[in-house]
Order: sequence, then C-alpha cells, then structure tokens
Amino acid sequence: MIKKQNANQARLRRHRRVRKKVAGIEGRPRLSVFRSGNQIYAQVIDDVHGRTLVSASSRDPEFAAAAGSVPPAEAERIPEPLRGIITNRRVHQARVVGHLVAQRAKAAGISKVVFDRGGYLYHGRVAALAQGAREGGLDF
Repeated sequence: MIKKQNANQARLRRHRRVRKKVAGIEGRPRLSVFRSGNQIYAQVIDDVHGRTLVSASSRDPEFAAAAGSVPPAEAERIPEPLRGIITNRRVHQARVVGHLVAQRAKAAGISKVVFDRGGYLYHGRVAALAQGAREGGLDF
C-alpha cells in the first residue's frame, strides 16, 4: 500500500520529539520559530505559565522600517554559511525578525532563551533568525 507523505505531518512529528526535551522555564523562556512560505514568525514563550512574552514576525509594521539592505561593512561580518543573507530576500527577512525579537526580549528583561526550531532543519531561514537573535543580544 502506498501512503502519501505529508511534509507538515513529518515536521510536526519532529517538533513533538524535540519538545520532549526543550522547554522554556521562568528564567530561560523558549524562542519558538514558525515559518510559512513567505513569512517567518518568532515568539518567546514561558512554558511554566503558558503565555507568550514577546513576539516578532515579518508581517509587523516595525519590520518594514528595519528590513533595509545589508550595508557592505556588515556583509563582511556575516559567517560563510550564512552568506545567502545578502542575496536571498526571505533569509534576510528572517535575520531581521531575529533582531526584532531580540530587541523586544531585551526590553522585557529577557537575555537567555532556549531555541526551539519547530521541527525545521537548522538551516537557511531558521539559522538566519537564530543568528539575528544572537547578534541582537540573546544568549542561547
């Protein structure tokens, strides 16, 4: 019998497997990532109380102001595996969302988080969001 494979069901299976080990506690909340075809979303979640502390996405009004092009001086600082940030629009968006969520978390008094990749591979947009959050001052 041939069964149709569903990529999202496989991702959710991976996500459940990862969530057994990754949990946000009060002093170190969870930075959760969700990516759709065109957008990317990030939330800092306190799993003890079950509430979202801060969030950022590529649909936020503040995102448009922060999503300018990468200056040449900054382009040289980007690590080799993430050089696609310069040329790929969606990867650049993810990095800017990482900066935004880090700024909002710092404003809320959060400096340490646990990274939850949401069942996605740590590659491309997910890795760029993590890089942006680290550059913004989050520790994970």
